[in-house]
Amino acid sequence: MSEKDDQARLDKWLWAARFFKTRALAKAAIEGGKVHCRGERCKPSKEPRVGDELLIRSGFDERTVIVRVLSMVRRGAPEAQQLYEETADSIARREAAAALRKAGALGVQSDGRPTKKQRRQIHQFRDGQ
Repeated sequence: MSEKDDQARLDKWLWAARFFKTRALAKAAIEGGKVHCRGERCKPSKEPRVGDELLIRSGFDERTVIVRVLSMVRRGAPEAQQLYEETADSIARREAAAALRKAGALGVQSDGRPTKKQRRQIHQFRDGQ
């Protein structure tokens, strides 16, 4: 590891750790509040340190990871997984959420499009308020 690897931007590190496909997506996620460092929102230029705890929301998943190694170079997935360690609590929450999604417990279940009568009732309800 060189001296430059000691100071990596957060968006570059997230890209190198393969949380996002491009650096632009990593930057957009940070600016959108999807990444928190030490419990606070941060900027893409923030320099993460070894031992920092990051909360990363992507899609339905929410991961809590601890930075183990800083790198600005994107490598293969097995090497990228060495850059961080996901907490046991985070893994358990993600697996529980995935099981709920798979069981169909989340989301709205419907019978499809409303009938003409149901549409009239919806319009009456909206117009009445």
